[in-house]
Amino acid sequence: GGTPCDKEEAGKKDVRRRTLRFFRFKFFLLVFFPPLETRNMSVFREIAEELRGMSIRTFLSQVLGLGLIVTSAFMIWKSLILATGSESPVVVVLSGSMEPAFQRGDILFLHNGEKEVESGDIVVFNLDGRDIPIVHRVLRTHERREDGELDILTKGDNNYKDDRVLYDPGQEWIHKGNLLGRAVGYLPYAGMATIIMNDYPIVKYCLIGFLALLVVTSKD
Repeated sequence: GGTPCDKEEAGKKDVRRRTLRFFRFKFFLLVFFPPLETRNMSVFREIAEELRGMSIRTFLSQVLGLGLIVTSAFMIWKSLILATGSESPVVVVLSGSMEPAFQRGDILFLHNGEKEVESGDIVVFNLDGRDIPIVHRVLRTHERREDGELDILTKGDNNYKDDRVLYDPGQEWIHKGNLLGRAVGYLPYAGMATIIMNDYPIVKYCLIGFLALLVVTSKD
């Protein structure tokens, strides 16, 4: 429960707590592991020297190699989409609403076939106006007599109430069009890196930039 103001204040406190935890971790590294910081700076200096000493032809060749890596990753992702029938065949559990079945940071593998979902299935679905998919269990289904469409009610295992509190006002069911797929497998805690990058976007941008520089300056 709680009013919208209470939820907003709780969200602000959570952001402040995460920010404070991040800077405490950074301070810990600076105080107790200064050689680590020095090595990181040394790596960046070496990368900068590699870029300065690189010819235009070599640089373009390395950029092309980076483009091929990105293109290959994109093709693999599209192949997974075709094979599973899901527009998002791999997702990361971002909350604890499905504990103890799934923990925050678990990776789920989805399949979205012709078979109708049943009570007890764990599904991933989208709601209008929400960017992040939800991983919850099917609590109840109901097939309409007039058109045969399947009404689906979901609930998180760790939640007290069903998901009607999450649906749009007046909406009591979700439907096949909302589903991204049914969970058919998982890897425990394999998505914790995604959690960290979601909580601290700066980490994501720094990591992507650093990996791109490593590929571009690679001598192989």
